[in-house]
Amino acid sequence: MKYQTQKILLTGNIDDEAEAYLLWCCYQSNSLYNSALFAVRQAHFEECENRTFFARDDQYLVAFKSRYVKASYPQLCKDFKTNKHYIALGGQQAQQTLKSVVEGVTSYNQLLSSYWSGDLFDRPRIPKYRKKRGLYQVVCPAQAVTYDEYEGICKLAISRECKSELVNKAIIIPGGSGFSSSQLAEVRIVPAVGQLWAEYVYKSELKTATELDYKQAIGIDPGVTNWLTVVNTLGKSFIVCGKKIKSINQRYNKTIAKYKKGKSDFYWDDYLDSITHKRNCQMRDAVNKAARFIINYCLKYRIGNIIFGWGQGVKTESSLGKRNNQNFVQIPTARLKNRIKELAESIGIIFTETEESYTSKSRVRFVQFKPGNRGKTGFC
Repeated sequence: MKYQTQKILLTGNIDDEAEAYLLWCCYQSNSLYNSALFAVRQAHFEECENRTFFARDDQYLVAFKSRYVKASYPQLCKDFKTNKHYIALGGQQAQQTLKSVVEGVTSYNQLLSSYWSGDLFDRPRIPKYRKKRGLYQVVCPAQAVTYDEYEGICKLAISRECKSELVNKAIIIPGGSGFSSSQLAEVRIVPAVGQLWAEYVYKSELKTATELDYKQAIGIDPGVTNWLTVVNTLGKSFIVCGKKIKSINQRYNKTIAKYKKGKSDFYWDDYLDSITHKRNCQMRDAVNKAARFIINYCLKYRIGNIIFGWGQGVKTESSLGKRNNQNFVQIPTARLKNRIKELAESIGIIFTETEESYTSKSRVRFVQFKPGNRGKTGFC
């Protein structure tokens, strides 16, 4: 059994009252998240001891010791059941927001353990507060929604305190496709760049591809102009072109720079939201198509292994110059890598991540000693 997600745009596809209510719920979720995180952080700092040390500039500093943070989900539910943001959201939706706080703290503790064991180079930090008066996702479990796959609609739960203030007593959003109500796990209302999205998370059965040859593999070396350079053990190779991705990013950056000329660096409005939304959709479409092409290629030639070259800090520590850094960092290669991994593991293909320098050198040696590939390495 695995979980899949289907994303649907709500802005422009629901009535004004429903959109206003969902935005208000996202605001309440953001406030509840910050309130719960404040309680967790303050309890941690009261118990945490201080440590003294000299910094590189010989300054004498005092800071809290790094230690695990305690966060109990049952205790948070007990402490915040009378909170105004908890009551406004409703019990089940508010509990999911509190769960996200606990999950963030749990991830911090796991990263801290990896840092102490030497597996992580940078020291992790305690989860920070979200932007004040911002928006955060609202998660509705399957019990809190009524999903009708035949009519293609989904009714969301409304808290008792808000029902009397709404003209329409039901919040109806467009439904998904390809799954039934029994498969539905949860519905997320996600705000992003001025838009509201609905993410349907549902269960699906694992389907393993048959007749895969696990003695065969493809090696993937990511880049910029050549987004993916792929070589396999069957003596074939091809390139997934990245020029289209570069041109989309360049046009987006030029439009932003021209529009914000003479304005503050922090200036933002609805027009910038709209072009950012368009650019994000184009990036997501390119990632999905490239990942699907790689998987279909493996299925066609019955290849059972994917070796993806990737380096730790390959983007955060890049120093290629201002222009090259912009071209390199904005290309969603990490998202593409994760998408290929998800699709590969869902059908039984083994995905392995290795050091990028290894795949780069292997690709050069392979192209050099495998004649007959000329004219066969170009896919855009």
